[in-house]
Formats: sequence, C-alpha cells, structure tokens
Amino acid sequence: MADLQIELAGIKSPNPFWLASAPPTNSGYQVQRAFEAGWGGAVWKTLGEPIINTSSRFAAVSFNGQRVAGFNNIELITDRPLDVNLKEIYETKKRFPEHTIIASLMVEPKQEKWHEIVKKVEAVGVDGLELNFGCPHGMAERGMGAASGQVPELVEKQTYWAKEVAQTPVIVKLTPNITDITVTAEAAVKGGADAISMINTINSLAGVDIDTWNTIPHVGGKGAHGGYCGPAVKPIALNMVAECARNPLINVPISGIGGISNWQDTVEFLLMGATGVQVCTAAMHHGFRIVEDMKDGLSNYLDEKGIDSVMELVGKSVQKYSDWGNLDLNYKVVARINNDTCINCNKCHIACEDTSHQCIDLLKDPIGKSVLKVREEDCVGCNLCSIVCPVDGAIDMVEVKTDLPPMTWNERQTALSTIQSCDVNLVK
Repeated sequence: MADLQIELAGIKSPNPFWLASAPPTNSGYQVQRAFEAGWGGAVWKTLGEPIINTSSRFAAVSFNGQRVAGFNNIELITDRPLDVNLKEIYETKKRFPEHTIIASLMVEPKQEKWHEIVKKVEAVGVDGLELNFGCPHGMAERGMGAASGQVPELVEKQTYWAKEVAQTPVIVKLTPNITDITVTAEAAVKGGADAISMINTINSLAGVDIDTWNTIPHVGGKGAHGGYCGPAVKPIALNMVAECARNPLINVPISGIGGISNWQDTVEFLLMGATGVQVCTAAMHHGFRIVEDMKDGLSNYLDEKGIDSVMELVGKSVQKYSDWGNLDLNYKVVARINNDTCINCNKCHIACEDTSHQCIDLLKDPIGKSVLKVREEDCVGCNLCSIVCPVDGAIDMVEVKTDLPPMTWNERQTALSTIQSCDVNLVK
C-alpha cells in the first residue's frame, strides 16, 4: 500500500487531505470529528479580533441539475473569542498529536498585532501558521484580507513581521482577485514565507432573485459581494497553482485550494505542483466522511501506477505547462466519429456547423441510414464536437502525422527575424 504521508515546509501530515480554514473548522468539536473521519489536517477558522457575522450568509450556484456547482459566502472570520479557540486548539492537538493543525490568522497590518497573535497561537501547540491575505469581503473593507493580499509590498511586509517571531512554518494564503498571483507569491517568498496556499475565494455575487429582486444571499433586503468557491473555481485555482509552481522565484511548497471534491482533483493539483490540498465546499456539501473515498481512491491510484509515496506525484506535470508561444503549431489532431457508437443526436454537427468550422457532414450509408462524417482536411482539431457529444467513445480526437517539423510561434518569429535580418544585410 502506498504511503500517503506528506511533508509541507517541514509540516508532517498523515495524508494530503486538510480541511481549509472555513466553517468546517470553526470549533474543536468539528476538527476532532474530522480527524476521527480520517482527515490528515485542518486549518482552523481564521483567528483575529472576533467579529459579528450576518444572517443569512451562504448561497450556491447549481447548474444543469448539479447542486452546489459553485458556492458563495459572505461569512467572515471567527466570531468566537480568541481564548476559547486557543483552548480548543490545545485540547484537539493533545488528543490528536499526529494530525496537523494550522492556525489561520488575520489582523491589522501592524507589526505589533502580528507579533502578538503569532506568539499566542504558537503557545498552544499549532504545527504552523497560515496568514490569511485572501478574504475578499468584509475584512477587506477593514483593510485586511484581500486588501492586503492585493498589494505585494503589504504581503512581503506582513509575512516578514510574522516570521520575526514565528517558531513554526509560515504559510501565506493568497487572493485570486489580482491580475497576476505570481507577483504576490514572489512577495510572500521575499518576506520569508515557508510555503504558500491558494486560492482563497473569488469576488462574486451568487445571483439575484428575479421575483423579489433581492440579491442572493441577502440580509434584510440588502446584499454584498462575497467569496466564490466550489467545483466551478477548480480550473482557475489549478492554473494559479501551476503558474506559481513553474516560477523559479517561487521556490517554496504549495498547499492547493479551490474546488477539490475527490481524489482525482487531488491528483491533478499534486501533479501541477501542490504538496497537499485543502478542502471546504465538498465537505460542507457531503460531510466529513468524503475523506474515506478520497484516501482509498488516491491509495488505489498510486498502487495501480506502482508509486510508493504520494510525494512522488508532486510537480510531475509542471514541465508540461508552458506559454502559448511554446506550443507546436504543426501538431495536428482531427475528430473521428464512431458510427457504431453514435446515437445520431446531431449535437456535434450542430455545434460544428453553427459555431466552429463546418466540417461534419450528414450522409447516408449504403442502406440509407443517416451517418455523420468528419472532413478531416477541414477539421482544425478544436475538440468542440467531442466536448458536446453525450456518448463516451463516440468521437475520438486522433493525432495525424504531417510532413512538417515541430515549430512553435516563438521559433517561427525567431526564424522570420533572422530572414528579415539577412534580407536587410543583402540590400546593404
């Protein structure tokens, strides 16, 4: 059986599955239940000066019959006194010494505030700290959360302040509400971060009730922007993890967050550079016991691949992730329809005819049955037909060999510049 243990910036955990700082980690009772269910670690709900939360505070986006495709919240950090949280952290760590407890922290951008809270939480035995520079609502309006996380200088400075007194590893949690997350990730590294985590929630409005005209959620008829998470944000999170993982200036481990719902999602994040993952929405949707399937699935996957340790997955796909200008322009795939499997719903034909390259023909076979056929010479390999097809295996995307050598856009531009330079020299 493969080893599921991970080590992130010196923090050891029995498996890569941590609960993210959120409602599921609001109390010792919850975190202890999670550890009993099999979670390897938990990032305690963000500590700071207790606040007052609103009612209501959650909303969800469902799509095509799938409940909670996306999740939105306007909840803030803990509304429980700091000393109560610290007491419960101490008790939980004492009961589960092998499990990972990370304290999520958020205070005003003042050196003394960071020194004070770091010392207090480390005194109760946490394994590490996570600086919350990501919350996009409520706290950001008070100069914390994303308000700090969107300013590289503040990220670097506050990370440095925490590191001045920290005795445990410091993880910096980054906001996705920024043009380029690698800029703030680099700032965190400059400030001394031992690791980074991403992504926090995305600024959002879940919806508007078209009968009452109230926002969703609303508080007595008034609404506010909130944080978006859940399966819908996974592609955004995965890209940001990959961008940081392939940046040589961001040479610290990554804790991946964002839409992780099962073991397959976990493998993707690990391959793209995350050392472990944090989960919130899936646990809120299905409960703590989902970790059983996640652990079993990951273990079976590793066994089938002949991989001894989950740590061997970390970053294995990073080198495959690059910029558009480095892609081979002469690589070619085409669509091929398997008419033995095709149910003739014609969705591929409609999609191609209306919105792509008009290269799927409606034909008749020798016995008069309608069939679909791709004109491969006109197919650009866009994948649209296979994406809209409702039947697995009915359309394959097949590589077609060409007589052209591999050439990227960057190589093409270099070659053109060389030719132009030669032409100029010849004229001279």
